[in-house]
Amino acid sequence: MKNSLAVIVPFFNEEKTIELSLRRLLKIDIVQQIICVNDCSQDKSLEIVEQIKKEDARIEIISNKVNNGKGHAITSAKKYVKTSHVAIHDADLEYFPEDLASMWERVEKYTDSLILGSRFIGSSSRKNIYKRTYIANKLMSLFFSFVNFYKVSDVATCYKLFPNKFFQLINIYEKGFSIEIELLSKFLKFNRSIFEVPIRYEGRSYSEGKKIKSKDGILYLVNTIKYRFFT
Repeated sequence: MKNSLAVIVPFFNEEKTIELSLRRLLKIDIVQQIICVNDCSQDKSLEIVEQIKKEDARIEIISNKVNNGKGHAITSAKKYVKTSHVAIHDADLEYFPEDLASMWERVEKYTDSLILGSRFIGSSSRKNIYKRTYIANKLMSLFFSFVNFYKVSDVATCYKLFPNKFFQLINIYEKGFSIEIELLSKFLKFNRSIFEVPIRYEGRSYSEGKKIKSKDGILYLVNTIKYRFFT
């Protein structure tokens, strides 16, 4: 089967950013399927996505009746993926879909690998608002690498591109942000091959809608152990 890419876009109350985020994504020709998962938004996010869907047939919409978190939203899209590979794109404006194109260039050579968009390698433009978050991400990545005996520079990055056969094979349990750890941990058991590509990043503040909290960082550490040794 020819390589093809689906992008899952989970969103919850992102009316200020989701239109531009999706329009950026729609410019990327390699994307053949865009699965937008509404995690029970209470604002106009869904209405905005429905309007954009009228302009591009690649967009599909799934609406969850209960807000269960990013992990659950991504899992909700699983049965709708029709492509050989899957990537995740957040509905905020922290990431740049052009970088997905750079990651996709590696798929032909590393077809069965997980291509990871790293915010910590290379010299791409990056804006980190919170120094504590930057340091925490570094430490979590070091801890994950140590526990798994495999170096990963940025475990918390949104941009992970992986084979759909892996996605369909695994059961995903994490409903929140710890899905990032679960995916990486389980992929290393599926195929011990992660290829990293430098990407850009423009962090947003909590006043702008950033949702990840300190408790999520603690869960990252706990789940690094959990998925390495117990699941």
